[in-house]
Amino acid sequence: MAEDTIIDYKRLEIRHKDYADEEISTLLGKTVLGTEGGLRYSVRNITERMKFYGKDLSFIALYKKNNLAGAIGLCSRKTTSCGKEYNSTFLRYLSVRSSFQITKVADHRREKLAHAEDSFKQQIFSMFSNPSGLPGGKGAPSLPQIVYACVEGENERSKNFVRQAGYEHIRSLRTVAFSRFKPELNPSVTKLSPEEEPAMAKLLADHYRDYCFYNDQFSFLNHRYYVMRKNNKIVAGVCALPTAFRIIDFPGMQGWMLLKVLPYLPFFKRLFQPGEFRFLIFDSIFYSEGNDHLLADLFEAVCAEEGYYSAITWVDDKSGLFRSLKTKVRMGVLNKILTTSPGFVYASFSNISPEEQKKFHEFPVYMSGVDFA
Repeated sequence: MAEDTIIDYKRLEIRHKDYADEEISTLLGKTVLGTEGGLRYSVRNITERMKFYGKDLSFIALYKKNNLAGAIGLCSRKTTSCGKEYNSTFLRYLSVRSSFQITKVADHRREKLAHAEDSFKQQIFSMFSNPSGLPGGKGAPSLPQIVYACVEGENERSKNFVRQAGYEHIRSLRTVAFSRFKPELNPSVTKLSPEEEPAMAKLLADHYRDYCFYNDQFSFLNHRYYVMRKNNKIVAGVCALPTAFRIIDFPGMQGWMLLKVLPYLPFFKRLFQPGEFRFLIFDSIFYSEGNDHLLADLFEAVCAEEGYYSAITWVDDKSGLFRSLKTKVRMGVLNKILTTSPGFVYASFSNISPEEQKKFHEFPVYMSGVDFA
């Protein structure tokens, strides 16, 4: 396990760690996600979930007076965009302690300290603005590199960070929910065998050939990929990963209904429990041409197999998949109740021509649910 100091500036340090040590794990475990005034939650068992990334996850850690003040995860991976492979880094687990803010200092020191920290922040922005200069990346700095992140539409702090680092908004995502009060099994739906995964990987790669940032890093995680077959041919498929959020706050009428009313109503209490939301992450969704309407039956059968009543996925809002889920698939009551603001995908490019960058604005992006939950 390695640790390097990248920036050392007047008792402020940036260190790169190729692992999540106890301090970082504790910080992320206590981090409340979401936006002030909106849904606020934390992820259960975050330490175990970080293991999904293996050696591809490292951290930029911020220290103030040798105390951990914040961390950003760097998820290094190969992605394919419209048929071309790129070395890519997805920014994950942004967490900053409130103690990093300067409070209760004398007036004659405030200006001096603010200037020092502003200078330090500029060094941070400079580091993140150059994808080829980020630690933990794959390949030589001279090769094409991409760093990308997804930020909630109402999270102004995170949006300001990526903007100041020079990232550009390229696409938007929507959270899509599926639910059934009494999901039923379907004999046409079975779990894919490990021996069949390479062939399924080819089907997925072809299905997402016109997407950006596609990767199958989590498609067959824990061998939890389910398929629907017709005449012995795979016509639809999805990876299903169990997870749970601890709900911290959800203001407004919608939040009041979700947290205070629905958990105590017949049937609805299957979808919601007080303070907790258990669901499946639907990842690597596949359907053959003309069979998108079968996704409802597939999703329901997978929920029944896994013992869950609801599932969540994140989809580019201009993609064919989003249109199909919106118009051809009966997604259930949860999708009508759980309305969220869009997520914005930001990216920074290195050694990629402006002409080549256009496709990232024009074609939908693929985002794995593991990167959100």
